[in-house]
Amino acid sequence: MPTVEERLAAMGLTVHEVVPPVAAYVPAVVSGRYVYTSGQLPFVDGVLAETGKVGADVSPERAAELAAICALNAIAAVKSVVDLDRVVRVVKVVGFVASAPDFTGQPGVINGASNLLLEAFGEKGAHARSAVGVAVLPLDSPVEVEIVVELAE
Repeated sequence: MPTVEERLAAMGLTVHEVVPPVAAYVPAVVSGRYVYTSGQLPFVDGVLAETGKVGADVSPERAAELAAICALNAIAAVKSVVDLDRVVRVVKVVGFVASAPDFTGQPGVINGASNLLLEAFGEKGAHARSAVGVAVLPLDSPVEVEIVVELAE
């Protein structure tokens, strides 16, 4: 069975080093059998890939791509504290979408993160989820994603 990183490589993706925090927090914390990540923004090579509100400045399709980048960064945060092969389940995904006032497609945007996690982890990637519209996110990011994963004993 292919590893998470092998699945991602097959998609042309690489798990890079975790994105350094932009404030006073750590990227991920292990508590018992769970890893909780901090919210991850769509940083690529240390640069925020896009800014603005979804439904105004950023299309929903582009926002879904950005949510996938956030999920990849969340995987990197998990990898910074444990071996990815220890993950037995992606338990929960919370996605925040900086939304124009009339935008209601948050679930479709966060599907970008969910789909990447399903591809990366296979059936272990099926998860519970929340997709929340907000007025603004840090650094004017269009999306932010955090995950919780369960580890093997």
